[in-house]
Amino acid sequence: MSRRNPDWGVTNIVYDRATDLLRRIYGRRVCGPAVLDPLARFPASERFLAAWQPLRDEALRIAKTLSTVPRFHELMPQQAAISANDNRDWRMFVVKAYGVVVPNNAARCPVLAGLVASVPDVLSATLSFLAPHKHVPEHRGPFRGVIRYYLGLSVPLASDGLPGTVLAIDGRQYRVGNGQGLLWDDTFVHEVRNDTEQVRIALLLDVRRRGMPLDLEVLSRLLIAVAGTAVRLRKLA
Repeated sequence: MSRRNPDWGVTNIVYDRATDLLRRIYGRRVCGPAVLDPLARFPASERFLAAWQPLRDEALRIAKTLSTVPRFHELMPQQAAISANDNRDWRMFVVKAYGVVVPNNAARCPVLAGLVASVPDVLSATLSFLAPHKHVPEHRGPFRGVIRYYLGLSVPLASDGLPGTVLAIDGRQYRVGNGQGLLWDDTFVHEVRNDTEQVRIALLLDVRRRGMPLDLEVLSRLLIAVAGTAVRLRKLA
């Protein structure tokens, strides 16, 4: 039987209220569509697209010892509602989190680590392993100071020949296949479903949002610094 930390409930309430407040602050002044143009908002995405096959090879090597990769809610208990919801795994191999590099993980993914190091606006980089038939229910990111880039590395096909993982963002479905990328604002409601019998592997990047009002730029830097400090305190790195 698993043991629940009695502080988790309080922590979750604080986290939920803080993120709701942040969404309201940013939502009043940072507007835009759910899905963004990567060439305009994250031109360095082309470097990751060009290297998708070496990135896939690194991820497949990690997948050979997948049981040692933590589940998302083991890294962030506040995310148990979307990670531990159906007894199917969503595992995260974190190379960088809120500006903090995880040295041991970076050493196992030199191509990814090199690319991330060359693009300072990449704040977090994670290999995401979604178990067969795993459903990540609707949720929202905490604030608009970052945007999310998704790159398909090893995406199984469905019976119709299309990518078998469905990413629904703001009510619209996207099927992102191998070597394909998508940039979006993850404060919009989104969910993910792996409708295949195989693990889906994707690269997730959190990218600094540029072009915001100066005070929100400053607030974002502060929030990212606080999150980075939390990563260090939890000894993820």
